[in-house]
Amino acid sequence: MQGAVDVSGQGHGEGFVIAIDGPSGSGKSSTAKGVARARDLKYLDTGAMYRAMTWWMLTHGIDVSDPEAVAEAAPRPVITMGIDPDAPTVHVDGVDVAQEIRTDIVTANVSAVSAVPRVREILVARQREIIAEACATSPGIVVEGRDITTVVAPEAPVKLFLTASADARAQRRSREMQSTDVMATREALVRRDQLDSTRAVAPLTQTPDAIELDTTGLTLDEVIALVVKLADEAREAASRPSPQPR
Repeated sequence: MQGAVDVSGQGHGEGFVIAIDGPSGSGKSSTAKGVARARDLKYLDTGAMYRAMTWWMLTHGIDVSDPEAVAEAAPRPVITMGIDPDAPTVHVDGVDVAQEIRTDIVTANVSAVSAVPRVREILVARQREIIAEACATSPGIVVEGRDITTVVAPEAPVKLFLTASADARAQRRSREMQSTDVMATREALVRRDQLDSTRAVAPLTQTPDAIELDTTGLTLDEVIALVVKLADEAREAASRPSPQPR
């Protein structure tokens, strides 16, 4: 894997990076987009990139249960992300797949594809390129996923881990997917949590320096306000001159 980019927000021409990890339904996407809008930052949904890779594998007849087949095919799709928080987009080989990547079959298979080291190598490299470009051309970027604080941008000045109870996450995801079977949604979320937390490469985990935010009893506006406050404080601290030795 390529080395991490400078995301400290202190280098010349470097924007500010907010890294958000957490399980499905914890509010990552809504929070990240809201924070990006509030501070005129770009937005990257890395989970959509793994979903896009999974969709491509399925539509091209790749056996996603075969890690070697997935690894061999992984360099082929061209995944392009739009990083405007008001209109994020995802294209594969020039085709808009924003709806297709949210289907049940993609959801059921994305953990298996995401666990393949070659897939992660390719997509992490692309994610770092997107972050570097956003930092060089804009005030910065909010990046959300499952390994942002641990692998993709471990030097981000703001590192967050969003959580929520399994019941709350199931309710949210069911509303998002317009599903009435909340229990089935809950079981699927718990199963994916287990897969993502125990995979050998870049498992979903919380780093000691990531701030945990339990969103169970909070409104979206309250969560966004908390993250914006943390980001503003971190930016202010980074801009202070270092004390000179006596």
